[in-house]
Amino acid sequence: MATIKSYTDLEQSKKLAEILPIESADLYYYKYGLPHFIEGQGDYESIRSDKYHDYIPCWSLAALLNVLPSSTLDSSDNHRYRFRCMERYTEWYDNAIDACVAMIEKLHELKIL
Repeated sequence: MATIKSYTDLEQSKKLAEILPIESADLYYYKYGLPHFIEGQGDYESIRSDKYHDYIPCWSLAALLNVLPSSTLDSSDNHRYRFRCMERYTEWYDNAIDACVAMIEKLHELKIL
């Protein structure tokens, strides 16, 4: 059965922080706890600063969708998800976040994103 996942996990967040603009994140992990919503530009500056190395940007599905050009989320009858973007597909995943992260990583490797 599909798992409900509302945001990128810590490992995905660290990887995406190397690929995506930090401004595209709508959440952040603080000291590896639960994510917090970003409320204003001041929080972005804190995340960027070396002084706040415990802040790690985090993305919701809505934020991830904003960075993918013309993507489509497909779902199967058995509650699996995959992304289609620029005539490319991901494998099937148990949740939409994992499928979206896989597509971002694939497009980054191809130097399309």
